[in-house]
Amino acid sequence: MTVQREGNQKEPGGERRSIILRFLDRIETVGNKLPHPATLFAIFALLVVVISEITYRTGTTAVHPGTGETISAVSLLNADGLRFIFSRAESNFVYFPPLGIVLVAMIGIGVAEGSGLISALLRHLVLAAPKRLVTAAIVAAGILSHLASSVGYVVLIPLGAMVFVAFKRHPMAGLAAAFCGVSGGFGANFLIGSVDPILAGLTESAANIIDPSMKINPAVNFYFMFVSAFLIVIIGTWVTERFVEPRLGDYEGSHEELEQVSSNERKGLIWAGVALAAVIVLLLLLTVPEGAVLRDPETGGLLHSPFMDGLITAILIFFLVPGIAYGVAVGTIKSDKDVVKHMTSSMKGLAGYIVLVFFAGQFVYYFSESNMGVLLAIKGAELLETVGFTGIPLLIAFVLVSAFINLFVGSASAKWAVMAPIFVPMFMLIGYHPGITQAAFRIGDSITNIITPMMSYFALIVAFAQKYNERYGIGTIVATMLPYSVAFLILWTILLAAWMLLGLPTGPDAPLHLP
Repeated sequence: MTVQREGNQKEPGGERRSIILRFLDRIETVGNKLPHPATLFAIFALLVVVISEITYRTGTTAVHPGTGETISAVSLLNADGLRFIFSRAESNFVYFPPLGIVLVAMIGIGVAEGSGLISALLRHLVLAAPKRLVTAAIVAAGILSHLASSVGYVVLIPLGAMVFVAFKRHPMAGLAAAFCGVSGGFGANFLIGSVDPILAGLTESAANIIDPSMKINPAVNFYFMFVSAFLIVIIGTWVTERFVEPRLGDYEGSHEELEQVSSNERKGLIWAGVALAAVIVLLLLLTVPEGAVLRDPETGGLLHSPFMDGLITAILIFFLVPGIAYGVAVGTIKSDKDVVKHMTSSMKGLAGYIVLVFFAGQFVYYFSESNMGVLLAIKGAELLETVGFTGIPLLIAFVLVSAFINLFVGSASAKWAVMAPIFVPMFMLIGYHPGITQAAFRIGDSITNIITPMMSYFALIVAFAQKYNERYGIGTIVATMLPYSVAFLILWTILLAAWMLLGLPTGPDAPLHLP
């Protein structure tokens, strides 16, 4: 078996570890000492309470550039503040936008995943691709796996290695191609995925600090994501075949045959496709004709309409109906009890997320109630305008900040819950729609996912790699994935700059600049 070389890593032979690997080891050590994200949000919430009292006593104020209103700090340590904290804990949790959105989406996704539809679909996509397009198919399948939360990590990444072995190519190259699509391309997709409603909900909460009436739909980044998905497939394929695979050399281990999609699964996919077509036709009938039920009843428009307000319902149906059709066809769903079982199973995996949301909701609403978000945004916007740091350089700098923070905090929703209340209002005050701010964050959040041990599935990726060589470790994964990270950083930010120069909207009802 060919062993991958890892630079000057310290091996049993005594070679010195490279500076990069030692730096990443230090990040891992520091990151492992951080408290649980739920604990971090509880600490952040307490800090907001204390800092609100300090800013209140210092008499900090700012003039809102949109309304001309003088904004003052509000203390959460006086009688009114303590009454707010005590009485609003439940509503801060229940009305936190990402909570309901995620719960609704996961009902449908749970059925599609539990019935076996998503796994069969991904295998069919990869195996049906021509041999010369296998790498591109794996990267594209990784991007599509975002539709169902963690399924890409658990199913597709080991599948990518197995596919490459079946084609007598190095399994680590297949693993890397899948990993770059699943995790490195997390801010790109051909369709709306499970993470989009979460981030949109957090963005809406942050935007409401400046404009309480602003709504952010889950498709706010769809145009940019769709184009980015093609870019990620091209970059991922090029890096795999030009840099990663040549570096790995020939694989001399045993070759395994990839499990083919069975005739029963193929029948299930056909019925799922029929069900999906029926759903699409139904949604078109409800949205396309003039005067359609899900259009705005007053204006007849679609951007501001019941359909866009309830897009999460469409996502639910999009997964639920094909998932049921597939399950009934292949026998994984025999009654309504099986459907509910799959829904329940998906909810079990959200237990940690629900606890996290409780504390995140307190933090976000404390931050809003104290007016610290508005004050910080106004002061920050004034500073940016004073130094003339706006436009493309500002957004690229924000991408780099997001990428750096991602090295230490793996969860996209946890990071955005902290960053959105600061940066979304700040960029709104200098004229940018929250959609472009969220898009820039998603680039930064994606490009370092594949090189940080803090990413929650990183240990799992190492375990998958060790199946082919027990010597593979964190350094192996980082060294293998670093070319993808660098290429994504350079070319994705170029796409962002071009997007801004052209003044394109990032998604429906998401212009580059605020009106």
